[in-house]
Amino acid sequence: MTPPFLHLPPTDRLLSSRTGWTRAHWEALADRLLDALVPYATPGFAQYRLPGRGSWSGVVSDGLEGFARSFLLAAFRIAGAGDSADPRLVERYAQGLATGTDPASREAWPRLTECSQQMVEAASVAVALHETRPWIWDRLDTRVQERVVDWFSGFVGSRTWDNNWRLFQVVSEQFLASVGAPYSRSDIDSGLDRIEDWYVGDGWYTDGDGQNFDYYTGWALHLYPLLWSRIAGEDPETGRTKVYRERLRQFLDGYQHFFGTDGAPVHQGRSLTYRYAALAPVWMGALADCTPLPPGRTRRLASGTMRHFAERGVPDERGLLTLGWYDTFLPTTQPYSGPASPYWASKGFLGLLLPPDHAAWTAREQALPIEESDQYTALPAPGWLLHGTRHDGIVRLVNHGSDHNPPQGDAEDDPHYATLGYSTATAPESAPHARERAVDNHLAVLGPDGLPSRRRRINRLACEGRTASSWYEEAGVRVETTSVLHGPWEIRVHRVDAAAGATVREGGHPVAHEQRPHAGEGLGWALTGTAEGLTSAVVGLFGWEGASASVARDVQANAYGPHSATPCLTRTGHPGGRSVHVTLVALSRDTVHPRALQESIAVTVTDDTVTLTFPDGTAVGA
Repeated sequence: MTPPFLHLPPTDRLLSSRTGWTRAHWEALADRLLDALVPYATPGFAQYRLPGRGSWSGVVSDGLEGFARSFLLAAFRIAGAGDSADPRLVERYAQGLATGTDPASREAWPRLTECSQQMVEAASVAVALHETRPWIWDRLDTRVQERVVDWFSGFVGSRTWDNNWRLFQVVSEQFLASVGAPYSRSDIDSGLDRIEDWYVGDGWYTDGDGQNFDYYTGWALHLYPLLWSRIAGEDPETGRTKVYRERLRQFLDGYQHFFGTDGAPVHQGRSLTYRYAALAPVWMGALADCTPLPPGRTRRLASGTMRHFAERGVPDERGLLTLGWYDTFLPTTQPYSGPASPYWASKGFLGLLLPPDHAAWTAREQALPIEESDQYTALPAPGWLLHGTRHDGIVRLVNHGSDHNPPQGDAEDDPHYATLGYSTATAPESAPHARERAVDNHLAVLGPDGLPSRRRRINRLACEGRTASSWYEEAGVRVETTSVLHGPWEIRVHRVDAAAGATVREGGHPVAHEQRPHAGEGLGWALTGTAEGLTSAVVGLFGWEGASASVARDVQANAYGPHSATPCLTRTGHPGGRSVHVTLVALSRDTVHPRALQESIAVTVTDDTVTLTFPDGTAVGA
């Protein structure tokens, strides 16, 4: 149930049979978020200094971030309302622009210097100024306009980080061009040219060199090029814009499968505290008229996600977005995250730029694919399999391609990238003490000191249909894993090369809740579940003879709740050389019967060839 403190209008089950939400709900939520910021504004409204942990950029940068990211939300609200826009909202941000760009002001914004956080925030200001031009920019005093231009001029000829940041320079300098100010055509073209190096096909970009696949593909690498096009006024049927529209169409065809029936996005990647910014590419598809989704499905997906968070206390009772997923959970964040960082969620309100009579707002809601049948989606570009089950509405992501490491040099095993599985119902164990153990969704070889091998660099082998595979290597250990999807299950076939006497451990999906999850263990299987009926299990099918079954518990380690638990299997005494281990991994809101699964799925291993035979007679080589 949506908390009453949000003061949302009544639901409309005729227009929106699945979520009940309409444009009025979106407008009311936007207003609540914007109004809640006012008590934290500096006197001249140039900064919003919110409560919470500061970023590594300092309090002034964090205050600018509060202005810039909320200005993006205000811009969508103002432009969407047109001449009916709240004049107080318009004045608040106009005053903030005047104050923040005044060098003599105590609230003055930091200058734009190379690779500074200000570059990120400037892009939001540029987009917001463009979208609200008739209400704000055109009405600013000439001296204020000149100061704004002077502030943006720090971009010209400067250097940014070589990832999605290149696009902050692109949109900001394009705004300068649009108001007749000096800019660098070379900066814009080189930034747009650079993302071509990162395009890997099927609508997917990596965020910089390497295998950096996450939500930045949608909320940055697809979003900003088309925002640039809006500022530049490029013909959508020609030039770069035509290419960007076609790529977004391809991307959304798979991206629609990232959301569960309850609206939850798959919990994978960095900056997850931006939450419903994940909706930005969905709305951009409608705004740029390049979406493969019917209008009613666009709104059903977007409203479902927005409602999902609202029902779970986002925003909180103060009307604020906190550093976390549902409530505050700092391991979901990065050192660059400040108290206003979550307001990149403003991108999720992009749909307010669509007029109220647009079909995305007026068409009756249409079901998501997962609401009609089980879904299996192979995404070879990022190396992922998506697996959605209709009966419980859960989407699982099987990861054989994204590790968020540079192509060369040192590599890390960030739990938001390194594990084999993610889902819409679970989050990885990401607190520092949990990362040391590296249990969940990982096949580890434990050394004599008990330390686990780490899946840092993911080396791809295949991703097609319902099967994907990859390998990792560390300190003389090599683990090759093939994932096979069948029915509601994932079967993992591991080929492990290790020294004699080593210990092999397999972990499943972690579940988390306000209450301590229950546990069950048996011969070759372990499971754990929440009070709400979510069950995670690992079931040994081959190579786990004599293994011990257990449930690894933790506290304050998971974004989904304070009590978490992960089922695991552990086998000691590796024979040396290569061993084969086959595990069924289950995550379901249905009852899981481990012994029945062991008895009904046959595994045949001949030399290095593994054949799985399922209860329906289907045989799959792995």
